[in-house]
Amino acid sequence: MKFAAVCSSGLGSSFMVEMNIKTVLDSLGVSNVEVTHYDMGSASPELADTFFVGADLAESAMHLGNVVVLDSIIDMDELKEKVEKECQKQGLI
Repeated sequence: MKFAAVCSSGLGSSFMVEMNIKTVLDSLGVSNVEVTHYDMGSASPELADTFFVGADLAESAMHLGNVVVLDSIIDMDELKEKVEKECQKQGLI
């Protein structure tokens, strides 16, 4: 299973979301998910099972398939809720 965070440049915010997803997965006890980050131009559907993007990129990311839209990329409560829901959806917890 692979999760990916995507932002427009692939440098700052997607890396931060990647690290925060890893923190959430650790807190949930989920260890069999690889997490990485991409810029929108490099991201493609075969690179991950689930893509996490900020609301500003939601429309641009729909071609990726399974996309989780974050209303705020700095809200850890929202991220935890959405990562946990995705883990349940994927049968990881």
